[in-house]
Amino acid sequence: MTKLIVDGTEVDVPAEYTLLQACEVAGAEIPRFCFHERLSIAGNCRMCLVELKGAPKPVASCAYAVKDCRPGPNGEPPEILTRSGTTKKAREGVMEFLLINHPLDCPICDQGGHCDLQDQAMAYGVDSTRYGENKRAVEEKYIGPLVRTAMNRCIHCTRCVRFLAEVAGVPDLGAIGRGEDMEITSYLESAMGSELQGNVADLCPVGALVHKPQSYEVRPWELSKTESIDVMDAVGCAIRVDARGREVMQIEPRVNEDINEEWISDKTRHAVDGLRAQRLDRPYLRENGRLRPASWGEAFAAIAAKTKAADPKRVGAIVGDLAAVEEIYALKTLMGSLGVTNLDCRQAGEAIDPAWGRAAYTFNPTIPGIEEADAILLVGTNPRLEASLLNVRIRKRWRMAPLAVGLIGEAVDLTYPHTYLGAGPETLADIAAGKHSFAEVLRAASRPLVIVGTGALARPDGAAILSAAAKLAGEIGAVTAEWNGFAVLQTAAARVGALDLGFVPGEGALTLAQMAEPGALDVMFNLGADEVEIGAGAFVVYQGTHGDRGATRADVILPGAAYTEKNATFVNLEGRVQTTNRAGFPPGDAREDWAILRALSDVLGKRLAFDSLGALRRALYAEYPHFAALDAVAASDVAATVETLAGLGGEPSRSAFAPAVPDFYLTNAVARASRVLAECSSLARTRGLEAAE
Repeated sequence: MTKLIVDGTEVDVPAEYTLLQACEVAGAEIPRFCFHERLSIAGNCRMCLVELKGAPKPVASCAYAVKDCRPGPNGEPPEILTRSGTTKKAREGVMEFLLINHPLDCPICDQGGHCDLQDQAMAYGVDSTRYGENKRAVEEKYIGPLVRTAMNRCIHCTRCVRFLAEVAGVPDLGAIGRGEDMEITSYLESAMGSELQGNVADLCPVGALVHKPQSYEVRPWELSKTESIDVMDAVGCAIRVDARGREVMQIEPRVNEDINEEWISDKTRHAVDGLRAQRLDRPYLRENGRLRPASWGEAFAAIAAKTKAADPKRVGAIVGDLAAVEEIYALKTLMGSLGVTNLDCRQAGEAIDPAWGRAAYTFNPTIPGIEEADAILLVGTNPRLEASLLNVRIRKRWRMAPLAVGLIGEAVDLTYPHTYLGAGPETLADIAAGKHSFAEVLRAASRPLVIVGTGALARPDGAAILSAAAKLAGEIGAVTAEWNGFAVLQTAAARVGALDLGFVPGEGALTLAQMAEPGALDVMFNLGADEVEIGAGAFVVYQGTHGDRGATRADVILPGAAYTEKNATFVNLEGRVQTTNRAGFPPGDAREDWAILRALSDVLGKRLAFDSLGALRRALYAEYPHFAALDAVAASDVAATVETLAGLGGEPSRSAFAPAVPDFYLTNAVARASRVLAECSSLARTRGLEAAE
């Protein structure tokens, strides 16, 4: 530790700290534009100037290391002044230079109200300018459908450039020209290709980059802000839902160091218009082959008539990718009271059984644990599309100190160097047998990590592949007392919670694929499963939010609430229990899903034993105590589970692994209802075709 004096306050800080970090430890506020804690140091803006005693001029605190400070003539600790006259004058001069070319368009700028330049000009600038010449004019750029440019405002902080190159791993933006003629642009003004590109608008300290879909729609002071979590994938990113009245206007990231740090994917951010479009706002009943609006009583009566007339063995229930724990628990309890055992939540057909142990379907090392791995094997997964923020963490680990990453499956760009090993299970067998050079890399690692994706499990031989991966993990020492290096990467927000509840077929019952076959069931309860084709013959009760595939096949539609419209529990891919908070109310007659099931249970004569969300959760916590521990990952016996999986055996086929997420932007009903994400999907397909040529 090194001793410093900051504005008369003595502090001890690590020698590798910058002066800016040291000043903040001492409680001093340092303005900055180019500096960001998660990006490399650029030292562009000079707004962070401070006076260092003994230095001939003010120094840029973001780029000056504590270890470079010299002590006083008598060995006194280095002294830094952040509020001296010299510092104040230096900052005023820097601000004057920054505003020389900045347009005075604050009233019409989308960044107004949350603009760093605006705030810091008020706090550290002066009330006049000595510049009378014409301001610089820069032609606007097209960089994609998600980010709009106003490059007259750009102050060349290069945050956007550094984010895309360092965090996203896709260097879509760069600088051309020199001095005053410098411009930030994409290559030949093409669209950015990163699935994280929306974060550059969050990083922009001025209004040069703003979110195009939300442009000229809202001001920050009009919004009510609700902390919640994302359900577009299984990562469970921390988000803030901003609503105006009943309508969600935008979704922004929140800081959560254990999961998403402070980034979110473009699908998470721009699914907002999908929450408004194609919504189910009233019950519907199919008569003479056509759906007609109905009352809740009519809908419930039709369901009761069909259910009571059916044999429980001919009744089934399935759960989709966006269902919360509360409604899954309510549905399971209701089906149990009816004697129904045909239950399944594995919409993709994954070979997973909760009886094997919780570690058989969770990401056991946790997301922060990725940073401790020293070799990674990816089996049948593309984390860039399946769990974008988890892929960011793998890239962060690679940037900390390059490590070996091997990929078995589809050959894709993961944004970091990796070794492509092969396309199918035979490559996994070769590694296990020591016939592949990557086997030695894994065995030499002290903390190897084996990640198995849905693309490897959602196949007839999925159990055999999972067994082979678990056996390999055991042989290379991936699971020890200090390290859990066996992980399953889920793609759906609802999956881990449903598996925790045991929402899988009972003894001799039908799986989801079998239930979906024509004539397999008389009645099927479909809780938001929109990615399956249900065969003819069954009377389908669809409970969901959008007029997607599930509603098209339904005989009765019960309108539910989206994740921004209810207080609900989800469990992310690590097994971490999280909750959403209501930011608005469902449209029309739509209701929260657990409440719909509670009302239906009355009509079916099997009344559920809870009348409120609090009562439901008390019953849930009594039966499954780990759901009560919010933001915690329940401990599981990974070693025992890996041993169980290794003993399953089986012979995998030689067919190549198929991608679990063929289209990143259109993975669920909310995303498919979004016009913005549809445009992104079209652009991504066009880019893919051009690359293939």
